[in-house]
Amino acid sequence: MMKLTLPIRIPVLTLLLLLTGCGSHSDLPDFTASGYLADRGAVRIWRKDSQKQISHMMTVFTPFSGGATETTDYQWLDGKPVAIERHIAGQQPDDVTLRFDHDGALSFMQRQLAGHREPLSADEVALYQFEAQRMVKISDDLLSGRVMLTQGVWSAGGTVKTCQGNEVTPDFDMLEREHIEKQQKTSSAPLSVAWLETPGDTQLLVVSPDDFCKNEPKDADF
Repeated sequence: MMKLTLPIRIPVLTLLLLLTGCGSHSDLPDFTASGYLADRGAVRIWRKDSQKQISHMMTVFTPFSGGATETTDYQWLDGKPVAIERHIAGQQPDDVTLRFDHDGALSFMQRQLAGHREPLSADEVALYQFEAQRMVKISDDLLSGRVMLTQGVWSAGGTVKTCQGNEVTPDFDMLEREHIEKQQKTSSAPLSVAWLETPGDTQLLVVSPDDFCKNEPKDADF
């Protein structure tokens, strides 16, 4: 189904550009959620730290074009990625699984396409490893800037029932509210919304008839 996003507002964009070096996020909970707008879509990030080091991260990329959602799961040990699993849903599913030993050497590789399997090149594997490190750096910067993600189900009147069961009223601006309400009129299902909050701003990230809460990671299981 089509997912919809709005352009990021200038105050949040400015914040994101200045996040590097903003400070530590060690005072945050071990389980966090954040996100950002990329060039081609919206990215949501869930992360679990253990003893001040990342141990697990999941990213969900939702393209602006309405194409298939891409979910990538990363497992880390002692600061190094030891497992990467990417899943692209839709009419042309594409699943990749990579596992590495503690020295970073590839120990398992599989790419499952519709109806067949094929290997990945060494360059492709290196690109997945690079992307894992890049996403951790982005996550560090977002959390240092206190860019936090919340998801839930939109209700008439502007309230949202979050995936944790709380009733909240996000501080969306008029354009964002009109955008959600317009999509609700054309959807027979309740709309899920995901948004970012910083110390000084709120930004709508994704609107969709899909149930975000169904697949949102939970701290105890992550």
